[in-house]
Amino acid sequence: MNFSKFIAVLLLLGIASAAFAQKKTLPDVTVQELSGKKVAIQDYAENGKITVLSFWATWCVPCKKELDNIAEYYEEWQEDYNMELVAISVDNARSITKIKSVVDSKGWEYDILSDKNGDLKLALNFQAVPYTMVLDQDGNIVYRHDGYVEGDEFELEKILEKLSAK
Repeated sequence: MNFSKFIAVLLLLGIASAAFAQKKTLPDVTVQELSGKKVAIQDYAENGKITVLSFWATWCVPCKKELDNIAEYYEEWQEDYNMELVAISVDNARSITKIKSVVDSKGWEYDILSDKNGDLKLALNFQAVPYTMVLDQDGNIVYRHDGYVEGDEFELEKILEKLSAK
């Protein structure tokens, strides 16, 4: 390999690693609480807790199953791992009115946010829900998972356990 090709490869590797490094934190995007109040998603990365971001939709059966199953352990996880879960709906403007009734009927104790315009989903570059991310205590994205099958909540707990041991 000649010297100019070697330099080109090094530059490409540097650019690629910089791009991946940038993806390890949350983007500067605003979402909404159900009340309509705007919230910077980065606020959740700066709270010193392990934070689980669970993207879901009212029409998504696996999403609701995942959040239901996590709800069984949520209080215990909060105590054991100093964590919180934020359920972020990707419902659009047509179906956003259904969010509150679904949450109320389920009795979820999570912070519920709405990404009705899809800005956060686009910035994080994922396509489908359910989609789960875990932030460590410093706000770094340390885990991503798409889809849900029964028992995935136990894998999530292993991640929480490892992070809380830091």
